[in-house]
Amino acid sequence: MQIADKYAPQEIEQKWYDYWERHGLFHSEPDAREPYTVVIPPPNVTGMLHMGHMLNNTLQDVLIRRARMQGKNACWVPGMDHASIATEAKVVAKLKERGIEKSSLTREKFLEYAWEWKEQYGGVILRQLRKLGASCDWDRTCFTMDDIRTEGVIKVFCDLYRKGRIYRGVRMVNWDPAARTALSDEEVVFKESHGKLYYLRYAVEGTDKYLVVATTRPETILGDTALCVNPDDERYEWLSQDARVVVPLVGRSIPVIRDTYVDIAFGTGALKVTPAHDVNDYMLGEKYGLETIDIFNDDGTINGKVGIYEGMDRFELRRVIEGDLQHAGLLEKTEEYTNNVGYSERTGVAIEPKLSMQWFLSMEELAKPATRAVMEDEIRFVPEKYKNIYRHWMENIKDWCISRQLWWGQRIPAYYLPKGGYVVAETAEEALALAREKTGDAALQLGDLRQDEDVLDTWFSSWLWPISVFDGIRNPDNEEIRYYYPTADLVTGPDIIFFWVARMIMAGYEYRGEKPFGNVYFTGIVRDKIGRKMSKQLGNSPDPLDLIAQYGADGMRVAMLLSSSAGNDVMFDEALCEQGRNFGNKIWNAYRLVNGWTVDGTLAQSDNDRLAGEWFRQTLRRAVAELDGDFGSYRISEAFMLLYKLFWDDFSGWYLEMIKPAYGAPIDPRTVDEAKGFFDALLRLLHPFMPFVTEEIWQDLAPRAAGESIMVARQPQADGQADEALLARFELVKETITAVRNIRKQKNLPQREALTLEVIADANYPADYAPVLTKMANLSAIERVAEKDAAAAAFIVKTTQYFVPLGDRIDREAEIAKLGEELTYYEGFLQSVERKLSNERFVQSAPAAVVEKERAKKADAEAKIAAIREQLAALN
Repeated sequence: MQIADKYAPQEIEQKWYDYWERHGLFHSEPDAREPYTVVIPPPNVTGMLHMGHMLNNTLQDVLIRRARMQGKNACWVPGMDHASIATEAKVVAKLKERGIEKSSLTREKFLEYAWEWKEQYGGVILRQLRKLGASCDWDRTCFTMDDIRTEGVIKVFCDLYRKGRIYRGVRMVNWDPAARTALSDEEVVFKESHGKLYYLRYAVEGTDKYLVVATTRPETILGDTALCVNPDDERYEWLSQDARVVVPLVGRSIPVIRDTYVDIAFGTGALKVTPAHDVNDYMLGEKYGLETIDIFNDDGTINGKVGIYEGMDRFELRRVIEGDLQHAGLLEKTEEYTNNVGYSERTGVAIEPKLSMQWFLSMEELAKPATRAVMEDEIRFVPEKYKNIYRHWMENIKDWCISRQLWWGQRIPAYYLPKGGYVVAETAEEALALAREKTGDAALQLGDLRQDEDVLDTWFSSWLWPISVFDGIRNPDNEEIRYYYPTADLVTGPDIIFFWVARMIMAGYEYRGEKPFGNVYFTGIVRDKIGRKMSKQLGNSPDPLDLIAQYGADGMRVAMLLSSSAGNDVMFDEALCEQGRNFGNKIWNAYRLVNGWTVDGTLAQSDNDRLAGEWFRQTLRRAVAELDGDFGSYRISEAFMLLYKLFWDDFSGWYLEMIKPAYGAPIDPRTVDEAKGFFDALLRLLHPFMPFVTEEIWQDLAPRAAGESIMVARQPQADGQADEALLARFELVKETITAVRNIRKQKNLPQREALTLEVIADANYPADYAPVLTKMANLSAIERVAEKDAAAAAFIVKTTQYFVPLGDRIDREAEIAKLGEELTYYEGFLQSVERKLSNERFVQSAPAAVVEKERAKKADAEAKIAAIREQLAALN
């Protein structure tokens, strides 16, 4: 193959993705290698690719590709979540467009439509991930509601029920009136809301007095069954012990109860008690045996239990009731008020606390091993700051409401008996056998049983994900679960640490007796360049596919890597995509440069090229070791920046410039082979981050067999310690070259003009690199001298004095001024170092290496000061 003249990612990316898939390079099967397993956080089946997915999946792909290139059996399992609430809403909306109401359908017919919708529209996001370069094992794609996963979920429900962990009961739950289902506490998002505080008058029976109660929800007076005051509140000592009040507008007589729960300082110190619609009121109702009146239909409208306002929406009623109270003289006043209101994370509507018969999972015992695993670093959180957040939640965990009033999802396997009671079973046939046993009625038929109408919370499927993707619930001893489990790394957002991460850990210890993954890497939130969270509503979130089309997937991946680090929010700027594409272009052009040199087999390698190769080999060796350290600490963004600078600065900016032959001149074969060897290593190091451009160039770098790919080539290994002395020595060379180039700019000396460099040689003069200095600084000669030529531009590298003779071109006054500025700087620097070294506490407590480094700084500064003074003396 012949590489194109110009870098055009759009022309190469699909080609190589098809190649990888065609040759099965993403697929994994158990073998003798060490497994490296990652399960994708399953996106909703309704989902489309957004910037958060771009970040999360870029990081996963980097980890997977690197592991694959380290010789591990890398397995990245993709999949989708059936997303009960979101999907059912989508299907209902789609049916409405066709004039079909859900209420007109049987459950079976609705599910037919739902599966039809899933097959037509679901899974778009997985197809989109291919554009990013995601190297998932697509043969293993799972769905949380497919047969294997569903059977596993039902099996777990029955198991936990038999263990006494799952129970059914009437509890106060978070109700979503839009989705018409219960939600768990974790699915409620609290937002600051601006409303009113309404002061209502409750007439005291048998008197001409009334009690004033402050509430933010006047519509709930329809369900009031008591009024409560604090027994220590002196304002209400006049009330008799059996006092009763009348609910405004409703006319219901309710008792006044006394409890220290009431905050004397809030409002008027009197609290209306609505046990059906407030969790704290519910507890008071339980304590005092109060009546419970549920005033809402499932959709948030008023039911007919009270006889007024029937059918009215809750928020419309709030507006209307304010006027009615005012008209009746029962509204004392209103005040502007700001408080936190719970909203459904799924539909965005304000939730209603509601008494409801639901299924719950007891969490306390499940939480214990899962808490210990994280706190003792058996499972490592990156960054660690999330450990304390996790611990706080786990130590205050509440039972999980696992039932949802929907049709799309795994139906709860509870079967109700004709005369009351129920049985729980994995299949209807098993349920019938249990029912006959429980009732003693051998004539009982399947038609006599009624299965629970509710489905399980979607998270009840995904909490089993690392196990269920390998069929480890149904077949706990199969080859794949034994090989791939526990998985290695999980990459996810901190917003689902409780929904998903904590619950997967609990499931892992409950059903495998071990952790589900070794490390959890928490990404940040993707924000725009001025810090706003990206969202469709704000219009500040670009379409990732548009960015990929414009800048290429490699450019897009680089943008995510340049702006992210574990746990920190990502400040995304489209300019980063351009920077990513430019880096791809840099790699491309560097290869074209090397590939375009004419090789003369009769030429021997020059000393300059030999020295350049020795230096870059050590530079590469050090970078590989640093890269291993970065990945070991999950500093993935830092790892990429290390390679970015290695390629752009060290390889392109220095090494290639050092070995580049003169225009039109040939180069020796040894140097070219060495350069291509380095190029090969750099491509392999960069491949996990930029898979497409590296594959294109790598394929051109040498003849390749069909099916051969860089993605299964080995990553360069750290083969021993880098020669730090050589690298330090070469830094002196680079500094010297840079200084000569700066003099050219300052004195306006043509680049083509060869200069003489004079040096007062000392231990820091890198004489062995004279060939490199000569070529890179364009020197005609390097001469050792004993003192400075007055007509010369001077500079110092560490302690070595250098001079560029300028003859009559030197500006003596300007040179004296420049040296004077340098002298002032180094004298100030020396003072600061001496202050530090004169501090006995610093000298005694700091590590010896740190103290030694400061002493070296002092010696260097003293040498530079002495040299500058000598140069000034020569000029004066």
